[in-house]
Amino acid sequence: MRDWALPAEAELTPRAAERVAREAASQSFDNAARALVLDWGIESLDGKQVQRWGEALGAALVRRRDREVQRYHQGVRPEPCANEPKLLVIGLDGGRYQSRQVNPQTQSRWREDKVLTVSTYVPGDGREGEGARKPEPLVTTHLATARDADALGEMARVEAERRGYRQAEVVIGMGDGGNWIDPLFEGHFHLHARIIDWCHADEHLWECAKGVHGETPQAAQAGERLEALLWDGKLERVIGWLSEESARLGEPQKDDPPQHPRRILHRNVGYFTKHREHMRYPEYRAKGWPIGSGVTEAGVKQFNKRVKGTEQFWNETGIETILSLRGMWISQDTRWQAYWAARPAYVN
Repeated sequence: MRDWALPAEAELTPRAAERVAREAASQSFDNAARALVLDWGIESLDGKQVQRWGEALGAALVRRRDREVQRYHQGVRPEPCANEPKLLVIGLDGGRYQSRQVNPQTQSRWREDKVLTVSTYVPGDGREGEGARKPEPLVTTHLATARDADALGEMARVEAERRGYRQAEVVIGMGDGGNWIDPLFEGHFHLHARIIDWCHADEHLWECAKGVHGETPQAAQAGERLEALLWDGKLERVIGWLSEESARLGEPQKDDPPQHPRRILHRNVGYFTKHREHMRYPEYRAKGWPIGSGVTEAGVKQFNKRVKGTEQFWNETGIETILSLRGMWISQDTRWQAYWAARPAYVN
């Protein structure tokens, strides 16, 4: 293979390897095989062969990513972007895929892949109403892994440094306050603010309003009132209302289902109290910062589109390789082109 300058991972020319990687990152292996048959004018190609090639090519990316993390621990940081970002937003959320193995505790095949987006922004002008300039996302890069949150945290730090984390004027973290997201931010980043995505916070309020009043006009009135209070930064009044309603309903009982009003209110008193410093929405808007995680949620959907199909089942090695290919393919900078242009034909 060295004599023919073929990649070590797959007996393909470098150009053919890039095409296989692109198809494997974009669609199911069977569909990728059909596309390659049409493009290459060959009689047939088995989806299993595309899977072997695609996973081998993705494995090279996983090894490169892991080496970058190892080198970071040794004090070697990635080369940052040329321009200093005015605003860098680090977003975290979880996607879904099905494992080949059933979880013995839950009896489910569904697992979570953890998704990172790093986005540069032009800040807004801090004004409200018609004619105001809203914060504008510029370039987003993506990364996902089926490994645990500690592993993602190390990858996230390397990716953020590559995108200008140390040079940025402002760096904020965006998420829904999930149980692994806050510890990751705390353990790996110094941020100007950690922001709870507005839509998630708003959904929690409406869940509480419906928990108290059911599907009634009173629930809509309560939801709108709570939403307005949160938007205006009157979080203590929100927490006060939730606490009063929770006390009126009483402590959750052992046999209460998760969506019982007692559990909903009790859970959300804790949620809003814990994140009161991460919901200063008037302050964020006045600084021209985004308050929503739409960019990250869109990234989750893009990963899900490739790996979440009901007929797709993954082992630990396979899912990691395709997530790596997919992340590089959907990133909005030129990393895909740069990788294939500069990549040696023979990769160990």
